[in-house]
Amino acid sequence: MTDNRVVVYQGPGQVSVESTQYPKLELPEDVVKGLGLERSAPHAAILKIVTTNICGSDQHMVRGRTTAPVGQTLGHEITGEIVETGDDVLFHQVGDICSVPFNIACGRCRMCNEGKTGICLNVNPARPGAAYGYVDMGGWIGGQAEYVMVPFADFNLLKFPDRDQALEKILDLTMLSDIFPTGYHGAYSAGVTTGSTVYVAGAGPVGLAAAHAAQMLGAAVVVVGDMIPERLAQARSFGCETVDLTRSGELADMIEQVVGEPVVDAAVDAVGFEARAHGSGAGEQPATVLNDIMTIARAGASLGIPGLYVTGDPGGVDENAKVGQLGVRIGLGWAKSHQFTTGQCPVKKYNRLLMNLILSGKAQIAKAVNATPIKLDDAPSGYQDFDKGAARKYVLDPHGMVPA
Repeated sequence: MTDNRVVVYQGPGQVSVESTQYPKLELPEDVVKGLGLERSAPHAAILKIVTTNICGSDQHMVRGRTTAPVGQTLGHEITGEIVETGDDVLFHQVGDICSVPFNIACGRCRMCNEGKTGICLNVNPARPGAAYGYVDMGGWIGGQAEYVMVPFADFNLLKFPDRDQALEKILDLTMLSDIFPTGYHGAYSAGVTTGSTVYVAGAGPVGLAAAHAAQMLGAAVVVVGDMIPERLAQARSFGCETVDLTRSGELADMIEQVVGEPVVDAAVDAVGFEARAHGSGAGEQPATVLNDIMTIARAGASLGIPGLYVTGDPGGVDENAKVGQLGVRIGLGWAKSHQFTTGQCPVKKYNRLLMNLILSGKAQIAKAVNATPIKLDDAPSGYQDFDKGAARKYVLDPHGMVPA
C-alpha cells in the first residue's frame, strides 16, 4: 500500500517527495533487531499530518554534513490528527489533534522516568535517544509526509484541548514539536530570569525561539547575533537588539555598546557545528560560537547549547571536525566557572506549559520565527530557500488544513 508520501534526501542539496508505504502499527526493523523488541506496536498511533516543519537540523543532512545515506526520510517536527490507534492506546482517540515531541521515548526506561526523554534507552540501538526521520536515530520514518506512525502514543502525544482553537492557532502550535521547547530549553538552561541580559548566537528559527523565550522569562535585554541581514531584521521585529557578525571588531565591544558592559548574564548557542568565524566572507570555524559565548558570558554564568553538534561530519573543515572534535577553549569556561547544558531538548519537560502560553495568547512564536506555510510538494524549494538564509520557518501543509 503506497497511500503516503514523504520527503527524502537524495544527496547533497537535493530532496524529493516520494511515494512510500502507508504506516503500520509496527516498530522499525533497526529497533526490533537491535533491542530485541516485538515488531507489533499496539501502543502506537497513526497520524494524518496537519503540519510538519523544515528544521535546521534537517538542513545539516541535506547539505551533506552528516552521514545520512541517500534515501533517508526527513522530518521530526510533527503535528497531526489521530486516524488509527493500537489496542493498548488508552487515553487518545481517533480525531484528536496532537503535538508530537521530536524525541521518541518509551516512557518506561530509567531516562524517561527521570524526565530525560531526549536520551530514552529503548528506541535506538545505536545510542540513547531517537528522532523521526534522522540519521543514526533508530530508523524511524520521517514526518515530512502525509501520515506517520507514533510509538508509545499515550506517553508521547500532547493532545490539544479544543480542535477549532488548535486549527486557528496551528502555526504557533506546530512549533511545540521542537523549536519552541528547544529555544526555551536553551534560554532556561542558560539561567535567563527577570532582568537578565542575554546573548543568543544565531537568528535562525531556534535562535529566534530562544530569544522569544528569553523575553518571556523576563530578560531585560536580548541581543541576537547573526550574519544575515534579513534574519537580524526578523529578530528586531519582536524587540530584540542585534549585532552583525560580518562587521570587524570584537564581539565583547559590540555587546558593550548595547548593554553597557562587555558581558551578559546568560548566553545561548543556537548555531551549532556549522559556525563561521566573524567578519565579511569569513570561513567556517566550528568552535567559534562556543568560544564566543564563553568570552562574553560573565563569570559564573550558565551557557545553553541547543545548537547541534555531531559525531560525524563528512564536510568538516579538518580531520578533527569530521569526528566532532573542535578547538573549544574549555580552559576559559573552567576559569570562569561556567555551566554548560548540551544535547537534545527533552520536549515533554516544556511542551504542555508552552502550549498554555500559546493558547492564552501570551506567546507569539509563529510571528517571532516568521512561520510560512507551504505545500508538501514545495518542500524542495523550501529547503533551497532556507539554505540561502531565508528569515522564515517553513511549515509544510500536506492536507491543506492550515487556515488561509
